[in-house]
Amino acid sequence: MPSSYIPIFIFLAVAILFPIVLIVVAKLVRPSAPFLTKLEAYECGIKAASNSRGRYTVRFYIIAILFVIFDVETIFLFPWAVRYKQLGWFGVSEVGVFLVFLVIGYLWAYKKGALEWI
Repeated sequence: MPSSYIPIFIFLAVAILFPIVLIVVAKLVRPSAPFLTKLEAYECGIKAASNSRGRYTVRFYIIAILFVIFDVETIFLFPWAVRYKQLGWFGVSEVGVFLVFLVIGYLWAYKKGALEWI
């Protein structure tokens, strides 16, 4: 039984060591000559006009959260797409109910003005 786990451990070791080895090799091979111009935020020669950590409106975060929520919800369609023949009409009705809730959520967000950029 333990011998069947050997390929998994080999894969795990390669998955852990591969990025570490690549980072170390890249650090050894790349040219490293830091100077003042290279350490600035932009190398174009133009000084930064202000701090890059500006404030964003709350609307930006609302749109971002809505995008993540609806994007994650659509991921739930993939298991249905894989098994739609086995689920039959029951699966079609379940996905229909799911999509109706999703559309209702979009309409609610649209009516609240959360999807407007300006």
